[in-house]
Amino acid sequence: MRVGVDVGTVRIGVSRSDLHGMLATPVETVQRGDGDIARLAAIARELDALEVIVGLPLALSGRATASTEDASRFAARLAIALPVAVRLVDERLSTVSAQAALRTSGRSSKQSRPVIDQVAAVIILQHALDFERSREIPAGIVVDPDEGLES
Repeated sequence: MRVGVDVGTVRIGVSRSDLHGMLATPVETVQRGDGDIARLAAIARELDALEVIVGLPLALSGRATASTEDASRFAARLAIALPVAVRLVDERLSTVSAQAALRTSGRSSKQSRPVIDQVAAVIILQHALDFERSREIPAGIVVDPDEGLES
């Protein structure tokens, strides 16, 4: 099982895969701040996660932004707290896709706030699962808690 994470400035969306790594589903939204890493570590333990996939928000051009740096620092903190691999995966447009999916299902922006981050986490994790299945290699880059990022 894998856990997907969409790191926002206020909330963190969490998703999980099924045992076969085929389908991602929402889990919960965690408030960003004190205790967020501990809660994510607890979720990973509860789900017996093999790895955690964290969305890396790049600009459409592929360049790093302030959000990219924030997600990278958050992933490094998470990698220190977890006994499993943490990977950063390109998440360009995941939140936009999540908002569109919720709008299509008839939910307003106000109604969607509590779940938008979970839906974005589902999109991030599903992308990583699909990538791995189609290319037979893991998506993204591994976060090394001791040395930064490695391919």
